[in-house]
Amino acid sequence: MTARVMKIRQEDKSVAVDYLKKATDNYEQMLAAFNTSNWNAAATLAVQCAISSADAICVHKKGVRSVSQDHLDVCDLVASLPLEEAQEKSRQLRKIIARKNLVQYECRSVHKTDADEMVKVTTRVYQWVREIVGS
Repeated sequence: MTARVMKIRQEDKSVAVDYLKKATDNYEQMLAAFNTSNWNAAATLAVQCAISSADAICVHKKGVRSVSQDHLDVCDLVASLPLEEAQEKSRQLRKIIARKNLVQYECRSVHKTDADEMVKVTTRVYQWVREIVGS
């Protein structure tokens, strides 16, 4: 059995702040949507914030980001980072990204409880990344 090759792209570490800016924009709009009971938008923005946050931390620490069609691959990349909380944050990212299809492509609307959980978990990931990349 051959090991699966993760598709990554080299990035200059200095652009990590650009990915963090995208994450911040999505984070702020996620909170605004949640606070106006727009559960679908809040959940969609949570997914986008999580992905941009993951890109920011991976570029900051390793100079690479995932370009895989499977967004869950970024979770493995985060898990490989030489950071104490990387495994835990990878699991949290997986929870958020696993809901991407439900949130963005299925006909059912997101419920308040789903949006609430996604916002809470996304906040944990985003704040962790902001502390590391923003410093």
